[in-house]
Amino acid sequence: MTSSEENYIKVIYHLSSSTPKGVNTNAIAIVLNTKASSVTDMVKKLSEKNLVSHQKYYGVTLTETGLREAKMIVRKHRLWEVFLVEKLGFSWDEVHDIAEELEHIKSEKLTNRLDAFLGFPNTDPHGDPIPDQKGEIRKINKSLLSEVAHQKLFLCVGVKDSSVEFLQYLNKQKITLGSHIKVLEKESFDNSIVIELDGKELTISNKIATNLYVQ
Repeated sequence: MTSSEENYIKVIYHLSSSTPKGVNTNAIAIVLNTKASSVTDMVKKLSEKNLVSHQKYYGVTLTETGLREAKMIVRKHRLWEVFLVEKLGFSWDEVHDIAEELEHIKSEKLTNRLDAFLGFPNTDPHGDPIPDQKGEIRKINKSLLSEVAHQKLFLCVGVKDSSVEFLQYLNKQKITLGSHIKVLEKESFDNSIVIELDGKELTISNKIATNLYVQ
């Protein structure tokens, strides 16, 4: 596959997590910032390679082959993010774009050695699970901070929004994976939440709380 084809496969994979019956081509176009006609052309190419299936009115789904390929692209991306943070000292808001380039390296041998070198990590720096070399993904039990009970202590284990802007906001608030968070109070007016963060009290918006995973 070309890098462009791999990008399409990965986007379809991510979008299918919320629309398992089929991904709308317009949704793909929005994520990739391209024209719907370009998506239609690419979907046709991917279908000819038995990577996707496209049925009118039902959307695009990955074939078994396409799903396997998508998981391997995601695997490489997330392993490279771990490497960039743990071994090269990048922060978690810096690594996505670099990993986007590195994920297109074709060598499976390199990917597996990278995995071993890093100690076979289960998650990337944002808390997302890393597929193993068979494509299997370890399930992580987690809840959104906005949905958990009061007066209980939780561990921050991931982010729903991994945009640079959100991660930089978390950096300013010193919220990281591994932070201990306790919900003290929820404001009924705007659903903002008062939390205790590693022993310090802090008020965060509902938007922030709906983008933080805890367990």
